[in-house]
Amino acid sequence: MTSTNEQIAQTLVYPYLNHAVRMYEEKYASRADIDAAMRFGCGYPKGPLTTLDEIGLDVVRDALAARYAETGDHLHQPADLLESLIAQGHTGQGAGRGFYAYADGAVVADGETPSADDAPQLRHEIRTVGVVGTGTMASGIVEVFAKSGYDVVYVGRGQDKVDGVTAAITRSLDKAISRGKLDEATKAEVLGRLTGATSRDALAEVDLVVEAIAEDLAIKTELFGDLDRICKPGAILATTTSSLPITSCADATSRPEAVIGMHFFNPAPVMKLVEVVTTQQTAVDVDETVRALCAKVGKVAVSCGDRAGFIVNALLFPYLNDAATLSEGGVELSEIDAAIKEQASFPMGPFELFDVVGNDVSLAIQEELLREFREPGFAPAASLKKVVADGYLGRKTKRGFHDYSAR
Repeated sequence: MTSTNEQIAQTLVYPYLNHAVRMYEEKYASRADIDAAMRFGCGYPKGPLTTLDEIGLDVVRDALAARYAETGDHLHQPADLLESLIAQGHTGQGAGRGFYAYADGAVVADGETPSADDAPQLRHEIRTVGVVGTGTMASGIVEVFAKSGYDVVYVGRGQDKVDGVTAAITRSLDKAISRGKLDEATKAEVLGRLTGATSRDALAEVDLVVEAIAEDLAIKTELFGDLDRICKPGAILATTTSSLPITSCADATSRPEAVIGMHFFNPAPVMKLVEVVTTQQTAVDVDETVRALCAKVGKVAVSCGDRAGFIVNALLFPYLNDAATLSEGGVELSEIDAAIKEQASFPMGPFELFDVVGNDVSLAIQEELLREFREPGFAPAASLKKVVADGYLGRKTKRGFHDYSAR
């Protein structure tokens, strides 16, 4: 008999797996990149397509079909590719073939497996990197490049902001020293690669500039117009945006082929994932260079196109939203959190994660996904809208879905 925890996990996780199948079916991203994105971006033990192969495509299909018959919710309707693979007998690991090929229970290479010859190369010389912004993300990106041997020029709106970046990186390096992971000589080398400035003109000779400023399209497009004027010909212009159209940033320049997304995850020095996002105008050599650069600085790059949510947010937030909707039916938040951690081995339950991300941020992302995909099931849950309206934004306000006032 299926336990309550199993039922909760299936209700929430199976539509997430189905959504991943649709993403792959649409050729938005490769199977390897979809799986890597959720492993390295969310800390999940396995990617969704690998998980499907382990559970069995037919098992998940049958559960989704039953749920779809009950709810009529399109998100529960089994993806066409799921049905097609099952019809071919490709039901997963047990059958030797699902989304991946298997021999003796282990993944083996097939026609979709990249070869060593496919590894991206630096098609542009990158020696100096520029970073615009002085917040947590910007400081983390500066640290990532400086620790990897690159000279970094970073620009802030005032000297106090610039000094704050240096101080944040110094604290991070000191913490690494205290843990025995760094020595004083290396710290001095890293700090010696940093150049702070208050004028964007300092970015004139950088080979790549990464902007990490406020998520405001008007501000970003103004910045990209400025970078286009300031940066030397051939310089790559990248944005860390997680929610805004990169095409709009590209259109603000005379070099749209040189504009690309580099969506780092917070904290940048720790999180391995970078979503490399291309527009229809991004040059192939720019894309390849950025993916190769990610590898050189110890990151896992996944490739996707310019649309809301990219890979991670487009798969993660509908699942979180479903959890909020499920709770409205009377299931306790703590019960849902526990079920997901126990059954799916996710590092956090959905409401714990909501509160870490920030419920206002989560609501904004879910609204953007609804606008982009026009999927009725993506409409923000009433309970999510309520906690935001009540000012319960998560850990940052000591209360969200859970209460942190006594912690």
